[in-house]
Amino acid sequence: MKNFYKIILVILVFLAVSSGITKVILMPQDVGFFSKFGFTNTILIIYGAAQLIGGIMLAISKVRIIGAIIVALTFLVSAIILMMAGNIPLAIVTLVTIVLLGMIIKESLKQTKLKHN
Repeated sequence: MKNFYKIILVILVFLAVSSGITKVILMPQDVGFFSKFGFTNTILIIYGAAQLIGGIMLAISKVRIIGAIIVALTFLVSAIILMMAGNIPLAIVTLVTIVLLGMIIKESLKQTKLKHN
């Protein structure tokens, strides 16, 4: 289970950081997609920065829970927008990612309790 946790954690960090970077550098695909839902370039950069910072925090055990919450919230926004756009398969994948972030939060809470006992 420990190896599964580490693999999932690495994948989630990669997803959050790469997703954040594409928004911060204003990739044309992201700008085009999110602009249809009222995201200006400034809002998209802030949104991407939140994903990027959350992804970095996710990689650091002391702030992992906060990072996971930030990433989960940004992914929830993405899932909602994807559903509004009619991209249900990608929205489902994004929701599965949120579930995996929940698993990371649960495991991190368990590890925190073990350290304090």
